[in-house]
Amino acid sequence: MVLFTQDALGKGTDMRGVAGEIGGFIEFERYGGEELHRDALALNCGRSCLAYVVEAREISSIWVPSFLCDSVVGVLARYPSVTVHEYPVTCELLPDYERISLGPNDYLYLVDYYGQLTEGDVRHASSLCDGRLVVDEAQGFFAPPVPGLDTLYTCRKFFGVPDGAYLYTTARLSRELPPDESHDRMGFLLGRFERPSSEFYAEYAANNHLFAGEPMRTMSPLTHNLLRGIDYEVVSNRRERNFATLHGLLGNMNELEPRTPVGPFMYPLLVRDGARVRTGLQGKKIYVPTLWPYALQKDPVARDLAANILPLPIDQRYDEADMKYVAAEVLSLL
Repeated sequence: MVLFTQDALGKGTDMRGVAGEIGGFIEFERYGGEELHRDALALNCGRSCLAYVVEAREISSIWVPSFLCDSVVGVLARYPSVTVHEYPVTCELLPDYERISLGPNDYLYLVDYYGQLTEGDVRHASSLCDGRLVVDEAQGFFAPPVPGLDTLYTCRKFFGVPDGAYLYTTARLSRELPPDESHDRMGFLLGRFERPSSEFYAEYAANNHLFAGEPMRTMSPLTHNLLRGIDYEVVSNRRERNFATLHGLLGNMNELEPRTPVGPFMYPLLVRDGARVRTGLQGKKIYVPTLWPYALQKDPVARDLAANILPLPIDQRYDEADMKYVAAEVLSLL
């Protein structure tokens, strides 16, 4: 009889499996691949990554952009001792540095919108705050971290997983974090695999809201396993091709001039009257979100970017024919 160790199956060294059991019904297969960010801390969600840095670095003051997800503000609100300053961004999706007055202990929160930051942009930001920088790569999963800088990534925007995030940092908490569990968050993903997404959107949205109150935990074994089953090179290449196809078809009317990043998130098409186009696309079952509606209440540039950028889907589910269809529908509405 041949016994396979759990190491060969991608899960620890305990040959007894989950809870010491042998036998019973068979669960998900255990994948033997490698996660892309295997050298990072693996946590349960992006909010936990930020909370980890705040606590481990003992941050007392931080500058965040006005064009931002309210989840970041929600995390910082958990720490009354942290002073939060807000800065505007430019139309080029960069910090408006002329309106940032960094103090000697202030941190800067830098968002890589649609993966448009270059390594030079990140290093420049770091030089302005003596390395007290937190880089948000929620929209740049495939962007490599700049060594020595606190950098966070989330998984749900790029892959069919219920949770999961990665954090590169040299700081460490003194306490040990418990592991997360994901089995009760899989319903909308399993449903979406076989049925239209509209049938499971409410469950998906509820899962997103769940993380607002989740404590810091390490990534669940289930999510680790799912992420080991992904061919990251195939995913990145498909996203890049789709991004380039849309840019070739729509770039002449895009008020942004986006570069094609590695493994891009979505194609950011900035047009006038974006809300009308978004509604028209929804009628064609092309779902384009309003990212960060929180920013609609902020300064004019943040309002414009939030309202009028159409984040067009370019992910690994789609090919060139899909991109041509999306572009044609956008053009018909413009």
